[in-house]
Amino acid sequence: MKRSQINEMCAEAKGVFEKCGWTLPPEPRWDFTDFGKNDIANAALVLVNLAEEKEYCEKLMYARPWQWTPCHAHKLKQEDIICRSGKFLIRVWDSARLEDGVKIFLKINGRPTGLVSGTDIFIPAGSRITLTPGIYHEFTPVEKDTVIGEVSTANDDSNDNFFVDPDIGRFPGVEEDVPSEFLLVSDVK
Repeated sequence: MKRSQINEMCAEAKGVFEKCGWTLPPEPRWDFTDFGKNDIANAALVLVNLAEEKEYCEKLMYARPWQWTPCHAHKLKQEDIICRSGKFLIRVWDSARLEDGVKIFLKINGRPTGLVSGTDIFIPAGSRITLTPGIYHEFTPVEKDTVIGEVSTANDDSNDNFFVDPDIGRFPGVEEDVPSEFLLVSDVK
């Protein structure tokens, strides 16, 4: 992916966060991925780490409508994916086999809820879904200016993301076509 694309998406995310009333911390820790697909129109995600502690972390995430975060699970991390504004769609499965139609019980807004794997679950502003380790999931905003939050147990993006597509990379390479306007987590050596 090109640095110019990263700059553009991060600037857009910053504008949406501000528009939606999210004040970022001093020197925010930016992150961006196209998941190694080099297809930003369909798969991309901007993240800002708000808290990174040994026990927990919090993030804000931004993608344009229909830019997917591809199907993946975590071995250790439990997370609440929260719609802070707008609306997003999420699909869940209980294994990497991605069997549709299987009944899964997850919490939505803190209440155990029966869900059918592989179906579209719409999460409106203010709502959250709790994903336990081993639950495969993919998600995308479906409205403009959607801000997605994450509160989770400690995060290890290098070792605890298991994507269904083996060609996906969490920290893909960057083509330096313009100077960086946002220091990314992956830029820090």
